[in-house]
Amino acid sequence: MDDDDLTASVPGIPGGRAGAAGPPPRRDPAAARSVGAHSPDQGRSEDCDHGVTLRTQSRSGSRWPAQGLALLCVAPALRWLVAAESVPYGQPRRSGCDHCGTPIGLAGPLRPLTPSARCAGCGGRVGAAPLAVETALLLAVVAVVAAARSPIESIAFGWWAACAVPLLFVDVAVHRLPDRLSYAAAAGTLGLLGAAALVAGDPSAWWRAVLAGLGAALFLAGTTLLLGRRGFGLGDAKLALSAVAVLGWLGWPAVVLGALLTFGASALCGLALLATRRIGWGGHLPFGPFLVLGTLSTLALS
Repeated sequence: MDDDDLTASVPGIPGGRAGAAGPPPRRDPAAARSVGAHSPDQGRSEDCDHGVTLRTQSRSGSRWPAQGLALLCVAPALRWLVAAESVPYGQPRRSGCDHCGTPIGLAGPLRPLTPSARCAGCGGRVGAAPLAVETALLLAVVAVVAAARSPIESIAFGWWAACAVPLLFVDVAVHRLPDRLSYAAAAGTLGLLGAAALVAGDPSAWWRAVLAGLGAALFLAGTTLLLGRRGFGLGDAKLALSAVAVLGWLGWPAVVLGALLTFGASALCGLALLATRRIGWGGHLPFGPFLVLGTLSTLALS
């Protein structure tokens, strides 16, 4: 039996044969690819991908209102810490305006704790420059959000930043790093990172953070013991315990990058001040601000 006999007639076409209509039309491969490119399944996939992208962007953007609210709530307390702790070593905390004695603090007039940084009595400046603390805190929030870590890790980084921002301004003002803030930064940061390690079920990152922080603190303290005033201060060593612990949690490459940024920025600033004769060869440059800025920069780039 021939192949034509298997398909002798075509229903609906009287007397028609399969061969009478001619060979079936060939499909253009390019047209087939074009049609396949717009298949319903792929369209649904593209819609899904687009929806996921929109939801991801929405979740990313939704962090900012919460972070901005935290900024508004924490900034007055940090500004009060800067004003209270910016006193020479051995003196008690500042409790009032240096000019008129008007009390400053969370229980007193709020004007000194606003971004204007003005005394409620005489209008003189109190503490850090206007908008300085708020700007530094905003940059810290940006660094924490850019790190995109888990909620517990973000809280740990935020706690460290909340302690580090006033330490930065106090060190600039009086070349001193108060122990109460340095110890709070170390205890809170290592404790919260320990909780994050328990939740993740992997303590290796926490041990790395402790090892990095202790190593940096011992190194800076050793320079103080060996070189005296020419070395780093013990306050820098206490701040490094928490700052380098944050970098150690991120990994050893972050520790190296943070060290390069911190020491590089300190060296460049020192050379610039020497070139402009703002300081002499025997002058002292506070190291705490560079340690804070280097850690925040590394956190944002991690």
